[in-house]
Amino acid sequence: MKLQEIEIEIVKKQIKHLHLSVLPPNGMVRISVPSSFSDESIQLFAASKISWIRVQQKKFAEQLRHTKREFISGETIYIWGKQYYLEVQHCKKNNSFVLSGKKVVLTVHKECSVEQRENYVRKVLRKFLKDEINRLLPIWEEKTGLQCNKWITKYMKTRWGTYSKTTGRISFNLQLVHKPIECLEYIIVHELGHTIHHKHGKAFISYMDTYLPYWRETKNKLNALTLDYII
Repeated sequence: MKLQEIEIEIVKKQIKHLHLSVLPPNGMVRISVPSSFSDESIQLFAASKISWIRVQQKKFAEQLRHTKREFISGETIYIWGKQYYLEVQHCKKNNSFVLSGKKVVLTVHKECSVEQRENYVRKVLRKFLKDEINRLLPIWEEKTGLQCNKWITKYMKTRWGTYSKTTGRISFNLQLVHKPIECLEYIIVHELGHTIHHKHGKAFISYMDTYLPYWRETKNKLNALTLDYII
């Protein structure tokens, strides 16, 4: 649905009340509604909330503008929910990225451009994410008895993770590396659940409650504003 040039995703569920969300990282709007609601009722509800939606989207837009970085000393970066300060050093040989206390020591060639530094940091953080998926996914596959055929990491604007019924593949948003590790576990359990429960119905909720009783709190933490996005 489109309202005043704002794209709104409508999701009909077996629920009693409407739920409006403006989601990171780019302020996507989603309204979950009871299956019995008419299109006219949904549109009236969305119109009544349009001012609030614009305020939330403005916050995301400002956040993204402020996080444009140069990869120089003093900048901050979040890794697994922890804030680190960047310390840039120069070298003549290989680049390196080392966590040391509350800082990240980024060693790069003095001639490296901002783009080259960014590409290198992205490569390192992608490996961080892949290593954790490789560690955690088998654990949760064993606990739940569910499996995916394969998985990938990629940048996604509106989802933290997806499951494809066609390919049996789970996709993980690269920006999960900025969130606390329990958020990655939540996405793993969530997407594994979709291998047998294709909708967010009672059976899916029961599955989540069984294997991850604190999943609602983690979901809220995952969708909270983050101070930097660099992937």
